[in-house]
Amino acid sequence: MKSERMIGARLVVTLVAVAACTSTPATAPVPVPARLTQFGEVIPLPVSMQLDTSRVFRVDTSTVVYINESADSAVLGVAKYLRTMLAPYVRQDVQRVASSSAIATKNIRLTIDPSSPNGDEGYALDISPEAIAIVAKSPAGLFYGVQTIRQLLPPSIENVGAVNRRLIIPAGRIVDSPRFTWRGMSLDVARHFLPPGDVKRFIDLLSLYKINRLHLHLSDDQGWRIEIKSRPALTAVGGLTQVGGAAGGFFTQDDYRDIVQYAASRFITVVPEIDMPAHSNAAMVSYPELTCDHIAPPVYTSVGAPRSAVMCVDSANIYPIIDDIVREISAMTPGPWYHIGGDEVPRLTRTQYLTFLERMQTIVNSHGKQMIGWADIAPANLSAMTIVQHWSTDSVQLHAARGGKVIMSPGPHAYLDMKYDSATILGLKWAGFITPRTVYDWDPGTYRAGVPESAVLGVEAPFWSETAVRPEDFEFLIFPRVIAMAEVGWTPQNLRAWSSFAPRLEFGRLRLKALGVNAGN
Repeated sequence: MKSERMIGARLVVTLVAVAACTSTPATAPVPVPARLTQFGEVIPLPVSMQLDTSRVFRVDTSTVVYINESADSAVLGVAKYLRTMLAPYVRQDVQRVASSSAIATKNIRLTIDPSSPNGDEGYALDISPEAIAIVAKSPAGLFYGVQTIRQLLPPSIENVGAVNRRLIIPAGRIVDSPRFTWRGMSLDVARHFLPPGDVKRFIDLLSLYKINRLHLHLSDDQGWRIEIKSRPALTAVGGLTQVGGAAGGFFTQDDYRDIVQYAASRFITVVPEIDMPAHSNAAMVSYPELTCDHIAPPVYTSVGAPRSAVMCVDSANIYPIIDDIVREISAMTPGPWYHIGGDEVPRLTRTQYLTFLERMQTIVNSHGKQMIGWADIAPANLSAMTIVQHWSTDSVQLHAARGGKVIMSPGPHAYLDMKYDSATILGLKWAGFITPRTVYDWDPGTYRAGVPESAVLGVEAPFWSETAVRPEDFEFLIFPRVIAMAEVGWTPQNLRAWSSFAPRLEFGRLRLKALGVNAGN
C-alpha cells in the first residue's frame, strides 16, 4: 500500500477411478482430497485437463530429459531446471536429439513448435506411463508446462531429503494458456529492505504459480534502494534508513542486474518503480535541489507519508536528476516498462501535477521505455501506449476510453499488505480485511465500469512493507493470498469457482510448508 492511501463454474478435469471431492462451505475447514497423498494439485487451474490416476509416469534413475538439437539456450535452461527439480533420480545431463528422432521410454521431451495454437505462454502436456512430452510456442510455455509437472508431483518433490520420496505423475493431457498477459506482484523494498537473496527466493516462489511480472518498488519516503552512479547521494544518504529507524540498504547496480537476470531465467520481467513527485522524501534528503527552497527535509522513518515530500515540479533543477535516474535504471532493465508511481500527490495544483506527468512521459519514452503509473495519472494527456494501474481512484476509465491498457490492482481484493482478519498482528486495514477468498472472488474483466476486458492488460497484487520487518513477515502476508491472484490472472473466468479452488489451495499450503514458507491464514 502507498502508506497514505486511506492509512471450472465447473472444473474441467476428468479423474478416472477417483471420485470428485464434495465442496465445503467457506466457513468450514476444507479437507485435502485423499488422492493428494500421492499426487499434487495444479494452481492456476489449466484451461483443459484430463487425468487418469490409475496410470502413472514414474520418475526413476533411467529417466532422461531431451530437447531438440536446434533448441536455443532458453530451452536448454528450462530443461536443466527440470532436470535439477527431478534430481537425484534424473542423473544424466540434458540430451539433444534430432527433431524427428524417436526417444526411448521413461523419458521427458521438451519441444518448441512455432505453430502451436496455445499462444506465446501456453503449452500442451501429454503424460503416459512411457513418456512425457511438453510442446509450446516459446520457452516460457515450456517453463509453465514444467511448473505444472512440478505441481502434479507430491510435496516431497520440494525436498530431496524427504522420507519415502516417490515421484509419480498421473497420466493424461493438459492444454493450457493464460487469460491475461500481465500476472504480477509488486514488492516494496523501500519501506523495509530485502537483500537480493530474499528477492530471488520470492522470484522462485512466484514462478511456481506462473506469475510473470515482478514490480519492484525501489524508492519511497523512508528509503532509496537502487544505486545511481551519476547521483551517488541517493544511496549514500537515502539508502541508510527504513521504517522504524533501523539501518536500510540498497541494491548495487550489479545486484539489480543479477536480480533482473535471475527473474528472466524464471520468465519473470522486472518492472522498476521510482515514485515521483510525491513519496520522494528519501530522494529530497539526498538532493535538496529537488525541493523548492533547496533545504533538505527531515529524514522520515515512520509509517505513512509526510505531506511535504513532494518535488518542486516547477523548478528546472529537478529534471536533470530525474533524467539521470530514468536513464540509468532503463539501461539496466531489459524489460520495456518503467513505473513512475505518480500517486497521492498533495500540495500541487492540477495544472502542476498534470504538466509534470506529461513531462515524465516524455523522459521515460526518450529512454526507450513504456511508462506505467498509478490510476491517479489517468487525467493527464497520456499516450495510449502508457499503462495505468488501478488501485482505488475512479479515473482509469479515462485511459481505457483513449485506447490505453489498465492493470487491475483493486485495494479491496489485491492488496496483500492488508490484515487477514481483526486478530492478524501484521498488516494494515484501510482496504478491509482480505482473505484468500477475497482475493479470489472478483472478475478483472467486469470490475470497473468503463473498463472492458479488452482494455485490461492483467492483474497485479501489490505488497507494501510498512509492517513487514523480517522476510518471514513478507511471506506471512504474501502467501497464500498471491496464489489466489495467480489463478485470477491465468484461468478463464468461467472455469473459476471457490468450491474448486479451496481444496486445491489447502493442498497448496502443504507444498508451501514443504518449501519452508511462513504462510499466513
